[in-house]
Amino acid sequence: MTSIPALTDDGRRFVTDYHLATLSTMGRDAGIHVVAVGFTFVDGIVRIITSDGSQKVRNIERDPRATVAQLAGPQWMSIAGSAVIERDPDAVAHAVALYAERYRPPRVNPKRVVITLTPERVLGSSGLWA
Repeated sequence: MTSIPALTDDGRRFVTDYHLATLSTMGRDAGIHVVAVGFTFVDGIVRIITSDGSQKVRNIERDPRATVAQLAGPQWMSIAGSAVIERDPDAVAHAVALYAERYRPPRVNPKRVVITLTPERVLGSSGLWA
């Protein structure tokens, strides 16, 4: 397991302020599939709520490599690693609560699942990572 540096105070603000990001996954044709997402980064784990059966879910189930990237003005960060799909109701409820805290309460979605990404590499603007 690769050691990921801790976030600085600026980094913690950057991942808790309201910013959208992109999620990149590997498509079936080996092309990169990129979509806009909201995400949370708590306890060293990236969480993205989405609908079961979506293209990003199918891509991750086929190939777990994924990257979340966020850009706001001159600041940016990229978190790459392995992702899994969680369908456990408690995991989904936890991810929804985190999402609601950062963004707003999401619409009701009985098909909701959580993409959890464990970071293996991080990049970003100076001052975001310790």
